[in-house]
Amino acid sequence: MKKKPALDLQKLETAASKLRAMAHPMRIAIIDLLTDNKKLTVTEIYENLNIEQASASHHLNILKNKGILDSKRDGKMIFYSLKIITLTQVIDCINQCVEA
Repeated sequence: MKKKPALDLQKLETAASKLRAMAHPMRIAIIDLLTDNKKLTVTEIYENLNIEQASASHHLNILKNKGILDSKRDGKMIFYSLKIITLTQVIDCINQCVEA
């Protein structure tokens, strides 16, 4: 029988922190949107999700601060993209749970 590796508490805390940041319907929607579109501006995000710009900026800031999103400035525009592509698997799992 294969022995399970020891749990790394630091890694577990980091994962839990990222999951807490994602645990909001609008943040899940942002991640899902960025899964389909490699990079988007704040304007593109709030228009696609039909929310206020301030709300989009708030959620983007939380996701960026937790290391889930990356941002790159190009002139006056800031483009957001997923920093951790594997998080899309979490979104896929959530979608499957909802459909079940």
